[in-house]
Formats: sequence, C-alpha cells, structure tokens
Amino acid sequence: MDQMIDYLLQFGQLNQHQIDLIKSKALLKSIEKDAYYQEAGKIPKEVIFLIKGIMRVCYYNKNGDEITKYFLDEGHFIADIHNFNQGTPSTEYLQAITDCEYVVLSKRSLEELSLTIIGWDAIISKVTAKGLADKINRISPMMAEDAKERYQNFLRDFPTMANRIPLSYLASYLGITQSSLSRIRRGVI
Repeated sequence: MDQMIDYLLQFGQLNQHQIDLIKSKALLKSIEKDAYYQEAGKIPKEVIFLIKGIMRVCYYNKNGDEITKYFLDEGHFIADIHNFNQGTPSTEYLQAITDCEYVVLSKRSLEELSLTIIGWDAIISKVTAKGLADKINRISPMMAEDAKERYQNFLRDFPTMANRIPLSYLASYLGITQSSLSRIRRGVI
C-alpha cells in the first residue's frame, strides 16, 4: 500500500492523517494469472493500483479476434476512467497475465476521500492526466512505425515486461502475427 501512497505524493501533499484515511479506504487484493479483473459489458466500480504483476487491456474486434490494446505493470493506477465516471458498461477486458497484487479503491471510497481531503481532487486530476498521457504515448507512435520498429521500441520502453508477456499477447499488441514476431525476434535478438 505504501507504493500507492508514494505514487500519490508525487502529485500533491498529504499529511499523515490523510494518508491513514486513504489506507483505511483501500483494500489489498490479488488475482491469479490469466484471470479477468474486469469484463466487457460490466460497469467498472473500482480503481486499482498495481503493486505486483502485469495486466493487459484487450477487446474483441468485429471479426471476433482478441486484440491487446496495451499492458500495465507495477506502479500504475488502472481504471476504465470514462465508463467508471459515467457508470456505463466497459467495452474492454482487463486480464492478469501474471499473478498480480493490487490495491482497490471503490467508487464510494474515492467519493468519501474527495469530500474529506482538501486537494484530493487535484491529486486525482493529475494522476488521471498522467495516465491518459501515458496511454496516448504508448499507442500513438505505433501508428507510424513498421512491425520491427514497434518491437524494438517496446523492448526499449518496457524492458522489464518483454520476458514476462506471452508472445501471443505481445504480437497482438504490436498488430502482427505470432510467426511474424518470431521472425522479427530472430533478427533483433
């Protein structure tokens, strides 16, 4: 839980009483590899902070193909923020691709913290802005790169994730087949 508090402190000041209040509202949970934390069609009711492991956001396209949108590892908040805020069903899945441990903050807990901690909304706004910027920076450059560049940039940007992600998920994320990824890896590694 201290990892989450340290992360929040990057975005604003919190005194010990406020930190204790946040900790009292948070729950520590775990999920096994391959299990789905969130499924499409369900309304997100929590925000999580990943302490250990890797999760992926994925969806099914109109042909029924599973597409990996992006990966998240330790030290990140994870939320389907639009659907969470709107109270509408998600269109994406969130799956643990390793065993994961995370901190949960429910919607109600976040609302209570907002009413109790002066400056909480500003902290959450900054956390959300950083998360959205990270998401854009993860996805946008890939549009102009070829498959080899996408793979090399993934290795550069996420060196600790590369060996922890199944090749099928990585290929889906890169927008290529698993056999193409294998050929690229033989030429790059």
